[in-house]
Amino acid sequence: MGYVSKRTSDISGEIVAEEAVITVVVRSLGKLFDATAEELTPLKRVTNVVELELRHPDGSSEEIIVTKADFEKVVTPEVLANADSIRGRRNGYRPQGTEQERL
Repeated sequence: MGYVSKRTSDISGEIVAEEAVITVVVRSLGKLFDATAEELTPLKRVTNVVELELRHPDGSSEEIIVTKADFEKVVTPEVLANADSIRGRRNGYRPQGTEQERL
């Protein structure tokens, strides 16, 4: 005997083929749900925006969305060019230094 799993849309409750399921993550609420592309078509996409995460000294964080124009008024291309990547080490960090520095 075997089991058959069926995916359903959390919006409509209808059965959805596995290859048609889109998982939607609502970051600001910490929630996720399943839907189909057709069910999500009424959502209008906003363009020319920048999503920011602000990490405060007390450990809290918040996500905000600003217009690209407002962002570019405050943050220059030079600042972005010199900014650290969110992946890996910070710019210029060497855990042990280079071989030349140790000699």
